Amino acid sequence: QVQLVESGGGLVQAGGSLNLSCAASGRTFSRYAIGWFRQAPGKERDFVAAISWNGVSTYYADSVKGRFTVSRDNAKNTVYLQMNSLKPEDTAVYYCAASLSWRPRAYDDWGQGTQVTVSS
Repeated sequence: QVQLVESGGGLVQAGGSLNLSCAASGRTFSRYAIGWFRQAPGKERDFVAAISWNGVSTYYADSVKGRFTVSRDNAKNTVYLQMNSLKPEDTAVYYCAASLSWRPRAYDDWGQGTQVTVSS
């Protein structure tokens, strides 16, 4: 099990950028794939991006390809989501989640989320 804490959310104008962080506790963090998800008000939680345990593999939802970049620093037990060219439709609570499997059907551990609001 790993504990996750997201940070870096906030209010930004359309076209702006934010860099979210997902900090993890536990010595086994480097074994976990990490996914980013988001949930807008009244909508289901959607997949955004994921990164493999060693950072070699990544994949993205079509809606964020070319704008968002996921990366990790295992020495700091942290995964990042760099979000550029933000749009109002990116407004949501963003969550990170951990799994010992790559591209799992479900993730095992979740953070509490960080709010991202993009104004038009």
